[in-house]
Amino acid sequence: MTLSKQLLLLISALFLAIFIVNYVISIHNIRSYLQVESQVHAQDTATSLGLSLSPHIVNESDPILKTMISAIFDMGYYKEIKLDNAENKTLVKLSNNQVFDEVPHWFVNLLPMEPATAESEISAGWTPGGTVYVTVNPGYAYLKLYQQAQSAFCYSLVSFLLSVCLLIFALRFTLKPLKHINDLALKIAEGQFETITRLPWTIEVNNVANSMNLMSRKLSGVMANLNDKLSSLGRKLQLDSLTGLYNKSTFDSDLKQLYLENTDGFLFLVKTDSLASLVKERDSEAIDAFLQSCASQLKQTSEIFSAEATVYHFYGAEFAVLARNLQWPEAEKLAKSLSLALTELGRVHQKNDIGHIGVVAVDPLSSPETILPAAHEAYEQAVVIGPNSYYIRTGGEQAKDVTEWKALVFDIVDRNFYKIQFIGPIIHIADNRILMEEAFIQVFDKQGVPLPVGVFVSIAEKYEKIVALDCGMIEKVVAHLNNTSSAQHIAINISTRTIKNSGFRTWFSNLLKQNTSAAARLIICSSAYAVAKNFEAYHEFIDFLHASGVRVILKRFDSHSLSLNQLKMLKPDFVRLSQELSNGLQGNEEKISFLQTVKEIGELLDISILAENVRADVDFDIVKSIGLDGASR
Repeated sequence: MTLSKQLLLLISALFLAIFIVNYVISIHNIRSYLQVESQVHAQDTATSLGLSLSPHIVNESDPILKTMISAIFDMGYYKEIKLDNAENKTLVKLSNNQVFDEVPHWFVNLLPMEPATAESEISAGWTPGGTVYVTVNPGYAYLKLYQQAQSAFCYSLVSFLLSVCLLIFALRFTLKPLKHINDLALKIAEGQFETITRLPWTIEVNNVANSMNLMSRKLSGVMANLNDKLSSLGRKLQLDSLTGLYNKSTFDSDLKQLYLENTDGFLFLVKTDSLASLVKERDSEAIDAFLQSCASQLKQTSEIFSAEATVYHFYGAEFAVLARNLQWPEAEKLAKSLSLALTELGRVHQKNDIGHIGVVAVDPLSSPETILPAAHEAYEQAVVIGPNSYYIRTGGEQAKDVTEWKALVFDIVDRNFYKIQFIGPIIHIADNRILMEEAFIQVFDKQGVPLPVGVFVSIAEKYEKIVALDCGMIEKVVAHLNNTSSAQHIAINISTRTIKNSGFRTWFSNLLKQNTSAAARLIICSSAYAVAKNFEAYHEFIDFLHASGVRVILKRFDSHSLSLNQLKMLKPDFVRLSQELSNGLQGNEEKISFLQTVKEIGELLDISILAENVRADVDFDIVKSIGLDGASR
């Protein structure tokens, strides 16, 4: 029950008690007054009538006696008037037992009143001539009392209702700031650190509002500091400290996102082979200058040919250029330009053979696991060709392979000829219970030979078969949850194309309504990069999932995927860090600080932070000491 209702009931009860007591006292006072008035009226009538009858009482048979008594009695206020002579013989007796129907019997029984009776002696000269008795009819008093009770009740009821209405208005006005304080508290819990601008005039509530504003400002400052710290650490984790280029971990993340986007491009692997000889000939400062010069040359050359080209420095003599949306002719031109840049760099440093370039296409038939080894093979071919040369690896009969893949993917999806296995259990660090497992697809060709899942999903995405595949996987997972009695929770990946599909949400909503128990154990999984690139679509979809009782996990969260403000808006249930951030923690203070910052943000935003595929025991111990909620091994 709300505070306003409690106060309303309490004050209304007090008003009602006061009204009842006042009403009862008023009615009893009126009754007492009417009784006294009736007694006085009876006595006055008896005295007056006695004086009037005194001259005629000598002749007891005189008809004027009855005439005078009747004249008084006919006024209607009397129940009985009786005239007795000196010997107590009744000479005249008039009675009237009139009952007023306007007065209910329960009222008469509740407030009994004795009839007022008075008497007066009549003298005949110097001797007593008789006695007159007057009894007032109480019906008139009851009628007057009942009318007074009715009017008093009506006026009191109207006053009570008006008071209650005024009280409701006053309580709403007085307690309205409490609603604002409650709304502010809820917004703070959601990570929206606003303040109350119109402060209440009630001193106590004003103090609470000021305290809430102060807390909101401080939390806002804490979040801003955490955001700055997260951004600073993120930049350090992304960049190579020597060259200022993106590092190997950033390359791995960007390469995975490139495949998730189903975007074609080219990977240029550049190795400066002469670094080994330069190290022997020159000091460390000269080597650093050489690497910085090489990084500058590669970056300038790449940016001339493609605005979507990113240059990376892996380690030592190894660099890479990842160019999105680049076609074959442009890729060959860029390779030639990079080769010329290496030649110019060799001339400056007096080395004829400074390095070589291996080029490989990023397409649906490759995967993040195979593309880098293929680039190394292309590099080895470039070494054979000659100094500062390049080699572009082709896919042979790629068009035919894509056609075959497309037919195979369509056949497998249409026939649901794939299996679901549950892998990568995430363990709750505090009690070692399994938080969730991830649904993973297994596909086979017609001979039962396993197919590479990355290529299969990439082809399904490219030819818009991914929606049907996602729906089929969801149905299989829901069926599994319905047939499992344990409290198993399953995370399943859904593509961006699927969440944007107009018919998918209707289908999914109906499925969830028919399987409410399974819906509570279903977790929808999306990569942080995909969410960042299609933020509005995912924001709306995540709100839909939460309204349907389905939880959400953002996976592969790293230092450059989503901002803190975006996390506050999305409000996912889980955030799973990338493998790069979950491993190699020992001795890496920047990674540890980044994880600690993410953990603090998760606590403020009520988001569970998870680590992915923690391999080393020492890293798991660090994750545990930081206080992350869960981790997979």
